[in-house]
Amino acid sequence: MGEIADPVQLKEEGNKHFQAGEIDKAIECYTKAIKSCKDKKALAVIYRNRSACFLKKENYNNAVSDASKAIDVDAADIKALYRRCQALEKLGKLDMAFKDVQRCATIEPKNKTFLETLRRLGAEIQQKLKTTFSTDSRVQNMFDILFSDESDKEKQEKAANNLIVLAREDAGAERIFQNNGMPLLVQLIDTGKPEMILAAIRTLSGMCTGHRARATAIIHTVGISKLCSVMAVDNEEIVLATANLLQCVYDSLSGGDKRNYGKEEALVLDSSKDLKDILLALLEMITSKKVSGHGRDQALNLLTKNVPRKDKKNTDNTKALFTIDHGLKKILKVCGQVPDLPDQLPLTENTQLIASVLLNKIYDDLRCDPERDNFRDICDEYIKSKFDPNDMDKNIHAINTLSGLLQGPFDVGNVLAGRQGVMEMMVALCGSEREVDQLVAVEALIHASTKTSKASFFISNGVTLLKDMYKKTKNEKIKIRALVGLCKLGSAGGDDYSMRQFAEGSTEKLAKQWLCNPTLDVRTRKWAVEGLAYLTNDADVKDDFVDDEAAMRAMFELSKDKTILYAVACTLVNCTNSYDKKEIIPEMVQLAKFSKQHVPEQHPKVTYTESCDVLIYVTLDHKTSLKLFLALADDIKDRGTIVAQGGGKALIPLALEGTDKGKIKASHALAKIAAVSNPEMAFPGERIYEVVRPLVSLLNTERDGLENFEALLGLTNLAALNDKLRVKILKEKALPEIENYMFEEHDQIRQAATECMCNLVCCKEVQDRYLEDGNDKLKLLVLLCGEDDVQLQRAAAGALAMLTAAQKKLAVKITKVTGQWLEIIQRLCIHDNPEIQHRGLVTVFNMLDADEQLAKKLIECELLEILTYVAKLEDNPKKQDAINAARTCLSRAMDTGLIKPFSN
Repeated sequence: MGEIADPVQLKEEGNKHFQAGEIDKAIECYTKAIKSCKDKKALAVIYRNRSACFLKKENYNNAVSDASKAIDVDAADIKALYRRCQALEKLGKLDMAFKDVQRCATIEPKNKTFLETLRRLGAEIQQKLKTTFSTDSRVQNMFDILFSDESDKEKQEKAANNLIVLAREDAGAERIFQNNGMPLLVQLIDTGKPEMILAAIRTLSGMCTGHRARATAIIHTVGISKLCSVMAVDNEEIVLATANLLQCVYDSLSGGDKRNYGKEEALVLDSSKDLKDILLALLEMITSKKVSGHGRDQALNLLTKNVPRKDKKNTDNTKALFTIDHGLKKILKVCGQVPDLPDQLPLTENTQLIASVLLNKIYDDLRCDPERDNFRDICDEYIKSKFDPNDMDKNIHAINTLSGLLQGPFDVGNVLAGRQGVMEMMVALCGSEREVDQLVAVEALIHASTKTSKASFFISNGVTLLKDMYKKTKNEKIKIRALVGLCKLGSAGGDDYSMRQFAEGSTEKLAKQWLCNPTLDVRTRKWAVEGLAYLTNDADVKDDFVDDEAAMRAMFELSKDKTILYAVACTLVNCTNSYDKKEIIPEMVQLAKFSKQHVPEQHPKVTYTESCDVLIYVTLDHKTSLKLFLALADDIKDRGTIVAQGGGKALIPLALEGTDKGKIKASHALAKIAAVSNPEMAFPGERIYEVVRPLVSLLNTERDGLENFEALLGLTNLAALNDKLRVKILKEKALPEIENYMFEEHDQIRQAATECMCNLVCCKEVQDRYLEDGNDKLKLLVLLCGEDDVQLQRAAAGALAMLTAAQKKLAVKITKVTGQWLEIIQRLCIHDNPEIQHRGLVTVFNMLDADEQLAKKLIECELLEILTYVAKLEDNPKKQDAINAARTCLSRAMDTGLIKPFSN
């Protein structure tokens, strides 16, 4: 059929589609009609009709536009006026909507719809004006209190908090914005009073969150330089608040705002220059001596968060390239700072580590070798430029920069560490009389020996240096670092017993001496934990350390500092052998020996170390302790202790967030707990509903059989509790996966899936799925009742009994799914297991109760003899449920007249 060209026909076609509810097709017809229509009046009608379509689609801007075009032709077009009124009301433009409906009421003064709309809009406008005037006066009042010298501190604090709360609501933020709020907030910042600055910064954060137009206004009214100067102050609270404001501004400018601005869109859409200006300002901050250590940390953190791509599928990494061009040398300068030297930038303990993380993130964001080569060349050029035989301060700056690279993009640092002259410079620094030189050199040696292949080079070149420094120096800071270097180099072979470099226990005793010495500074003691993280690869060290309660407690006391958590977690993972071990294939070992390849040897004492009090473990940063949780949860006896000490609470967020591998491990640990514990005790309150998703995530063919099995057991326990939990399991789309596992060849997994289904069939939605035609769900359940596995039969028979009790149609449907149904039901009724027998007899009762013809068929077969035999058995506590069920079946048959009682 050819395209209809006549606008009248197109309009009629559009009207038919509109009446049929086919709005998209109607819009298409009206649009074609508009293109071909030359008559103004007819065109106005088509625009008016399309306006109605846009109203239905909730596209209010287009509805207003089309209605206006119809009104331009005929100012008294009452339908177009009312449609525009409706669209304007939805857009929040109440005053304009009121004018349109007022014109409608003038044209048709008796129309009840127009009069009601006029009254309602009038009331809404009055209320809005009242609220606006009230809010405006409140805003002004708050600013008056804040600027007043006579107001007491408590009153000012309350006004500041009210302003912050008001700014978090869109209407309140807009009133502050419209009432000259920006300049007033700048004045608050200029007072220099910390509490006033905090109030102003937090108010600005609320105003710009998710609003691009206001974020742009903040950039141009307050200014990026002023915000950076506020973030530069030596007040951690103000620094954090300003960093949050800059992040809110950046998010809003880079697409966090989804509002439709209409004609104003072009004014706020292009934010690329502002975004670049923010990045440049942050890069300037990190090398400015006017910036405090906390301010520098937050500038680096903001760069780390906003420069790399959030999604690697996005090919645009221009921000990373921009940062390399304009700021890589500045970041390297921060890495190279040596706090013990004069004229250095203000830093915190974590500044250089944060800079290393930023370098690593930027390097990971690069997409090709030329980009990586450029990154490496800039780093190489920077370090070379700092080497000066006549200036030792410059040399240690270069080596410290190398340490920063080794902690960040290790591949880059590794290449640069192998450059000619670098190792010689480290040797020279180790032999220097200045302690600061030795300190920098030993830390560089430690970081350079991170990878085993590189460690072998440093073992032959650096061990002697470290031993000499350890023996000769009296400075405890250098001594402990030298020891950590020796520990790290000594554990280069991991748990390979044949590759140990040092005598058993010697370094470990020294490490514990520092760890347990409370007179030493915390930083020095933390280095002792670093050493133990490497030493505990050795089985002897594990045994000694776990037995030393004082050393363990000292380590846990230090673990409150998050910067040492990873080392603590590594130590614990080593002590409990919780790390992943590759399976050793004997044939491959023989082949390696034959070809004279190195074969790792296990320590003769290696066994799973007895776990210490779980209370200690769950006080750690759980993100680094997943392997530990999983290892502890492996033993059923320990699972109760984990629950008692709060392990369930710790695992749930880890199972929902984090890396894919981490989420799997956390989910598996939760499954182990849920499989054997009472879920209401293990996960009290609303927490129990949060456990469902992690367990369902393990029902995946990519997960191993044990993870599938324990997840099914956990879900079985949860499904047994209440209908709300059963519905939650269904919402997480677990049902198809559970059904798939009912077909599994592995007996235990199939049994666990069937038991889970047995508990889920109480749910109406599951029953409806069994009622649907065209699937074999009920057939599978009947066939599973005929299996030899007792536990499987028990679960399947339970599910069948509950389904037939809940849905009479299913009792009838059983007879149609398989020709073996009667034989299977009879086998259940004479089963040796009383529970299975009882479930079979309950199913029979449900079938007798469901359909008269089916009941007659059951009574006419051998089933009557089985029922009579079971019913005549003497009362027996073990079989009483089955006996009572059989008697109930016979009573039902007598009530329906299928059988008659014997007369005496």
